[in-house]
Amino acid sequence: MRNVIFAINITLDGCCDHANGIADEEILEHYTLLLRDTDLLVYGRKTYQLMVPYWPDVAKNQSETKASIEFARTFDSINKIVFSRSLDSAEDRNTRIVRGNLHDEILKLKQERGKNILVGGVDIPSQLMELGLVDEYRFVVQPIVAGEGRRLLDRVNLRERLQLKLVESKILKSGCVALRYLKQ
Repeated sequence: MRNVIFAINITLDGCCDHANGIADEEILEHYTLLLRDTDLLVYGRKTYQLMVPYWPDVAKNQSETKASIEFARTFDSINKIVFSRSLDSAEDRNTRIVRGNLHDEILKLKQERGKNILVGGVDIPSQLMELGLVDEYRFVVQPIVAGEGRRLLDRVNLRERLQLKLVESKILKSGCVALRYLKQ
């Protein structure tokens, strides 16, 4: 069975707005490695539109840093599913829009053969957490206090307490800490 991994950058005060974080070479390399063990990305419309067309354009133009280009190429090569009721069409060749039941679709995807399923953003991962469908959590905690913005897990209503096991931690040169937790 495939694992569903929720990965996101957060500040020390739990803010997860992409504009509040550090996006240096080492963080891009960290996420590129994670993407290499993934063959499906799952997003909601907002996160998808933050990522596409930006990263596919970087992959095509190759005008960024080496780490950015490598992340972009890896990202662009992976199939994507976007759960959206408002998005009419996908901007890249390997994206499918799903309007159906999140629970049923993810359960079906978990049963298929393949690598990990990586979910990003806030809304879709929050719903998956409530449904008990996230197997692993990857947080990169940034040494920043944002003070304002959307908070991670702010609207998550769990049926029961979620117990996680820390299986890996890494301190990055920027002061960020990459944490990997498994659901127990």
